[in-house]
Amino acid sequence: MFDFIKGRVHEIDSDKIVIEVNGIGYKINSSITSTSSIKIGEETMIYTNMVVREDGIRLYGFVSKEELNFFNLLLTVSKIGPKVASALLSTFSPSKLSMHILNKDFLAISRAPGIGKKTAERIVLELKDKVEKLGLEHVEQEVASSIADNNEVLEALMALGYSRFESSRASKSTHIKNASTSELIKKALNFLSK
Repeated sequence: MFDFIKGRVHEIDSDKIVIEVNGIGYKINSSITSTSSIKIGEETMIYTNMVVREDGIRLYGFVSKEELNFFNLLLTVSKIGPKVASALLSTFSPSKLSMHILNKDFLAISRAPGIGKKTAERIVLELKDKVEKLGLEHVEQEVASSIADNNEVLEALMALGYSRFESSRASKSTHIKNASTSELIKKALNFLSK
């Protein structure tokens, strides 16, 4: 029903975003990846999927179309619902998850909350051919070095007493090409002080 919602970020939780559009606040369930890449008060566009179940109607949304497409792909797997799909996308980027699926890395996939070995095997079995057609695995090679830098920034901020959620949001806001880890930490601390 809604392809995307564009508005001002009113509230952010670890797995939810509230977007205000013309005085109406839309609560959108999301992944940590998406929630950590936006700031309260900024104008943003969230790509959405409305999930209708017997217990309610919920919006799920992500800052990138790629993440939404992978969310929808995960929903095609039997016994995978929107909460588990969001948990997978909170744990892995679409490119990283596609790499694990193509490599049949059940152990890595089972690290996501709510995913056991059998569910990981089902994900690989049902999505391997579909993921091969998407061709997302090449993206992972391009971002591997920035992930390592972000992990160092995340660990440093957590050592300074910030929560994992705050640290994750700050470390993901520090995208500077060819910057040293100390420069990235300074930028993250600046982000947290706002």
